[in-house]
Amino acid sequence: RAVPALAGAGGRGIIHGKNHPTVGNRLYFGALTAPVKACARGPGQNAGFLLVPPRRYTGRGGPARSTSMSEERRARIERVTKETKITGTVNLDGGGYYQVATGLGFLDHMMEQLSRHSLIDLDLSAQGDLHIDFHHTTEDCGYVVGEAVTQALGDRTGITRYGHALIPMDETLTRVALDLSNRPFVVWKVDFSRPKLGDFDTELFREWFHAFAQAAGATLHVETLYGENNHHIAESCFKGLARALRQAVEIDPRKADAVPSTKGTLSGGLT
Repeated sequence: RAVPALAGAGGRGIIHGKNHPTVGNRLYFGALTAPVKACARGPGQNAGFLLVPPRRYTGRGGPARSTSMSEERRARIERVTKETKITGTVNLDGGGYYQVATGLGFLDHMMEQLSRHSLIDLDLSAQGDLHIDFHHTTEDCGYVVGEAVTQALGDRTGITRYGHALIPMDETLTRVALDLSNRPFVVWKVDFSRPKLGDFDTELFREWFHAFAQAAGATLHVETLYGENNHHIAESCFKGLARALRQAVEIDPRKADAVPSTKGTLSGGLT
């Protein structure tokens, strides 16, 4: 069925989508709402989102599983610009299975943590202009994962909406609070003592979280209360998001048929 056009990363696109089946014991990703693709719109124009077909998920963390399209919330996004080409698939009702290849080792590690601890299946692959730096690839991966979450959530009927986590990692303690309000906002209180982790710029973690929150329609507060090891600080932020996201996307059994807002919608604005 036709789905209304989306605003995405500064552009607009047209979405047409339909459900895609599970075949045998092979897990296929499609979308109950709309699989979409972000593509370059031409010189001087930003990216929009268009349909892409699903493909089989064979991520790490366990074998492929039998699924029902009527039971699981899934979406696939492809974003193609002059700087990056990224494909991301999520299943909100998964088991934390993942297949990640962004070209950035530390970002791969963080995406795997996000999948495993949220129980959201994630298939993410990226090609980017890494000869320049890691900024575009990191930020655009945040946009793709966030947009996939948005599409998989649909109109957000029945979700718990809120989630929070307090994550200890050795000497580090990080707090994350999340509201899937469809009102993007980020409070980022995380400090690093070094400019790089390996060859990865620590300032890019903030860029990923901002891109994710914008695309996912999330109010997101991330605060490291204390910590010394920069690896632990970064990882605790992603694990905190994962645990908060796991709570927020869960269907509330007491109100599975209602949007969690007194306005009756989470389409944006004050809810």
